[in-house]
Formats: sequence, C-alpha cells, structure tokens
Amino acid sequence: MAEAVRHDKTARQLRLLSDALDSGRLGPVRRLVNTLSPAEIGNLLESLPPGKRTVVWGLVDPEDDGEVLVHVGEEVRESLIADMDPDELVAAVEDLDIDDLADLVEDLPDTVIDEVLKSMDRENRERLEQVLSYDEDSAGRLMNPDVVTVRADTTIDVVLRYLRLRGELPEHTDHIYVVSKRHQYLGRIALQALLTHEPGTPINQLLDDEQPAIGVDETSDEVARQFSDHDWISAPVVDDNNILLGRITIDDVVDIIRGQAEHQALGAAGLDEDEDLFSPVLRATKRRLIWLSINLGTAFLAASVVGQFEGTIDKLVALAVLMPIVAGMGGNAGTQVLALMVRGLALGQVGASNIRTLMWKEARVALLNGIVLGTILALIVLLWFHSIGLSLVIFVALTCNLVLAAIAGVMVPVMLKRAGYDPALASSIFLTTVTDVMGFFTFLGLATLVLLR
Repeated sequence: MAEAVRHDKTARQLRLLSDALDSGRLGPVRRLVNTLSPAEIGNLLESLPPGKRTVVWGLVDPEDDGEVLVHVGEEVRESLIADMDPDELVAAVEDLDIDDLADLVEDLPDTVIDEVLKSMDRENRERLEQVLSYDEDSAGRLMNPDVVTVRADTTIDVVLRYLRLRGELPEHTDHIYVVSKRHQYLGRIALQALLTHEPGTPINQLLDDEQPAIGVDETSDEVARQFSDHDWISAPVVDDNNILLGRITIDDVVDIIRGQAEHQALGAAGLDEDEDLFSPVLRATKRRLIWLSINLGTAFLAASVVGQFEGTIDKLVALAVLMPIVAGMGGNAGTQVLALMVRGLALGQVGASNIRTLMWKEARVALLNGIVLGTILALIVLLWFHSIGLSLVIFVALTCNLVLAAIAGVMVPVMLKRAGYDPALASSIFLTTVTDVMGFFTFLGLATLVLLR
C-alpha cells in the first residue's frame, strides 16, 4: 500500500513537472523541485528524457546537488556530472558524508577529486582513503567513519559535557559507542539512557553489549539481512581485532534493499538496474543484444526439437495448436518457483541443507497443479477435437512439464550460483529453454507413440 502511494506521488509530481516544462514557465518548475527531498529529485530526474532532465538539473538548489547525485543511478549520474563544471562539482560534493563521497569518487573527474581532497582536512582525507580501500559491496565501503565514542570508565555527566563541546551529532545517531583504550568495541549506550539516568552514573553500568558488531568485510547483502532481522537504526563496524572503524546507518541499508529489489526485477530480464530509462539507443541496444542473442540460440534449440516431429505435426494439425499451451504453462510454473528461489538465495534462506526438501515440496505442488490443470485442459481438448487419445496425451504432457519446470526452477539458480554467476540475471533464459524443450519433446513424443501407432 505504501509503495503504491509512493508511486502515485511520483507520477503526480512527474505530470506537474512535465506540464510546467511544456509551458515554458521555469518559475513553477523551480518551486516544485525545491520542495522535494534530494531522493525525490533524483527519482524525478531519472523519469525525465535528457532534454527536460538538463533543464530541471539546472534549477536544483546547488546545496542539494551532491545529495541528488548520490540518489541517482550510475548512468544518470554520469550524464549529470558531464553537464557540470569542475567548480560546481567540488562545491556539490565537498560537504558530503564520507560514505556518500566514497560512492561518488569513481565517477568524478580526476581534477575534481584532487580539489576535493585538497579541501579536506587530514583526518577526513585518511578516512576517505580507508573507506575506498574496501571492496565495493562490503560493510567497509558502506560505513561512515564519523562515530561518537566514549570510554567505559567515565560517567554520564562527563559524556554529556563532551557531547555539548562536540556541538553536533552525526545523522541517525541513536547510540553512543563504548570503546577500550585500544579503541576496541565494547558495546553501546542509547541516547535515551544518557538523558534518563543520574549524571554520576558510571557508563559501564549502562553498557549494552548484546548488539554484535558487523565485520568490515561482511557483504552488503549480509548487512541488510542483519538490519532487517534486528530492526537496527545503526550498527558498529569492526575489523578482525574488534577495533571500531565506523558505523552503518539505516538510510544506507534502505538503499541496499531497494537495489536488491531492482536487481532481481530487472536482472530476470537481463537488464542492469543502473541503466538509464532514457539511455542512448545504441548503448541500450548493445547491452540488450547479448542476452537476446543467447535467447535466440536457446529458441533454435527448442525449434530443433519441434523439427524432429515434423511428420507427426503434418499428420495431426491439432498438435501445432496445442503445443504452445504445454510449453507456456511450464514456463509460467517454473517462473513462479524461480522467483521464490532467487529471493531465497539472496536472503540466505536456501542452501545445501534444505535444497532437497525444497525440490520435493515444489515437485509435489507442481504434480497436484498438473493433475488439476491437466484434467481441465484434457476435457477442453476432448470437446474441441473429440479425441480421447489426444486428451490423454496433453494431460500427461502438461503434468510432466509442470513437474520438470518446478525442478528446473529450483536447480537452475542454485547451479548458477555455485558456478559463480548471478542467478537473478541468467536463470530465466535457462529455465525457459528447459520448459520449452521438455514441453515440446514430451507432448510431441507422446503424441507420436500414442496417436500414430
């Protein structure tokens, strides 16, 4: 429900913005854009064709430029950066948090990176270099090194004085982290606890040491899973020696989860989640041609199976009418299982310990569906073509193909993952091949044996 409301809001904003742009009145456009958050502006920019996007980008408040760049896809970001001069870019990104700046650095021109580094003090420059040293999809790359830490041997009044001297807290600060003399993570204290206990209360009496820290080399998927499981707002990040390096906050995790959803949705069609909706025709053609070419090859494989039964089809024209039903139903059934498996693999819910149980369960579900749907289809075929043999053949073929589709829906993504490939990106092509080939082979093979004896 909330997602639908958000989409309706975006569509409404896009309509108002497009109407204002078409009228040539930039004043209303500027007022509309500047009432939006950076994330909303980024979403709108991705929804506009290049010409209108350039106009709107020029009307965004310069103070929001850096945050907007963080919230758009990589391809759109490149196009926006290309329209900015170096001074604008430096001004846009120099005040970003370290973790957000790390996301942008690789897309910035070298001259801009040099200027940004020169504008940073030594501590922040070292923090940025530290974050960039970690893998792109790791906790180290996600973390913000700007954390508030205190020692366990102090009291609440000392901590509160320190916080007042500090002047401001990093965004989404819900806990203060407690560290040892060697800066090892010991636990955390909620801000609420600091405000509701007596000033002389020792910090070690309020210490919450139950929240585990996240390892700096943990994958972003694992980070998202832990935040989801524990309802965290923030979490500490430590190295192998339990030294506190930084923290990850919920806003970054929401971006991860959204990226996972987009990757699964677009990956199933062989598309990149960072692809610009209005990317140049030749670039989009090149990207999609690879997977379409593979799909063409698998289509020939299915066609070759049909070709083996050309004589059967010539004698029984009804087979040409009915065989797409068997293959299509198998493809749909397999896609349902595939969606569950890709999600389960992404969430770490599917592994060697339960794969056989899953396959057995899905095979039984497919068998029952095959019996029900096969019976309905057989009755329709009997009334249509008045052939008991043909009805029996399509019943058995449909049931078999649904079971095979379920098994393929389980095994294809698992095998691709074990081989080091992304299941979300390649599974659907292989699944379709299995359901088409086996659907045609089962139906036409049975028809040859039963009807042309």
